Amino acid sequence: MDRQPRELLRQSWITGSDRLRKLCVLPVYYGVSGPASFRTRFIQSLNTRGIEVVTNPLSEGCGAVLVIGGTRRLDALWRCKTKGMRIIQRLDGMNWIHRIRWTGVRHFLRSEVNNLILAWIRRFFADEIIYQSRYVYERWNERFGGLRKKSTVIHNGVDLSFFKPSADLTPPSDRVRIACVEGNWRGGHEISLRNAVLFAEAVQRITLKPVELVIAGKVDAGVREKWGEPHKIDLHWAGVLPTEEVIRLDCTAHFFFSAEVNAPCPNSVIEALACGCPVVAFRTGSLPELVVGDAGRLVPYGSSYAWLGAPDVDKLALAAVEILSDQDRFRQAARARAEAAFDLAQVVQRYLEICFPS
Repeated sequence: MDRQPRELLRQSWITGSDRLRKLCVLPVYYGVSGPASFRTRFIQSLNTRGIEVVTNPLSEGCGAVLVIGGTRRLDALWRCKTKGMRIIQRLDGMNWIHRIRWTGVRHFLRSEVNNLILAWIRRFFADEIIYQSRYVYERWNERFGGLRKKSTVIHNGVDLSFFKPSADLTPPSDRVRIACVEGNWRGGHEISLRNAVLFAEAVQRITLKPVELVIAGKVDAGVREKWGEPHKIDLHWAGVLPTEEVIRLDCTAHFFFSAEVNAPCPNSVIEALACGCPVVAFRTGSLPELVVGDAGRLVPYGSSYAWLGAPDVDKLALAAVEILSDQDRFRQAARARAEAAFDLAQVVQRYLEICFPS
């Protein structure tokens, strides 16, 4: 469809300032996943701006559609396309671990189908694409080819007035506390727990101090039982934490370990930085874009992370020791990084400028 007729259709569908007051956000996510967390925060911010969010893209007065990842409602997207409505796709990382580790037939097929749905929307429905990170942009172009359509990289953000350091919450002096937060540790990501435990043991071995590793997020009972065997470290399963407890954990940890390999743009890392908690991780995925300067330390994985090989935890532990030796400097730098790059208000404003271009 030519651009001019499409624009005329869009103007006839929704005109004037009314189009800035209603946005369809698809799909509806539940739980503690990254997309669900982003959707909740995004909608809350929109509501404070007086913008109504709907889940029916054909609702009267709806000015644009934002697809967070993918949706199976391709028929509705097609009808929006024919009406000239603007469709924006926010792309996360694609599923990949199922091709490296056996996660079961159902999970393998679901992962492949979801990748294809995302790719289909990206190529045939989206007018513009928002990639969560440069890493995500490169991966999608590498796997499914480049597109002749506009795209932008926008990292995630958090409410900096809520996620912030507190003078009343400080790390313990009698041990090293490591925070490790993920939405869930399933679907092949259980191997990240191995890296977390090995890293914590290396920190204890090098510092000669007791180490407490706090694992937050959904963990299956079988995985907890496997990793619940005696360790030299204090391994604490915190479960799924409410936001207030995540902030408490980040503020009282000496540093945050980002366990996911090739993370697309982890909310948990941005939350930690906002709370003034330095990040320690392997240099994979989007982390080099997020953790810069003294906001933390990144080191090479030490083996083929594309095949989830054994990492070099000793080198990572040495980087953690540097952070332990100068907590004030690193904690201030972590907060400064969040203030400079991950303010949710600025992130939402950029999304609105793309959804409703002037």
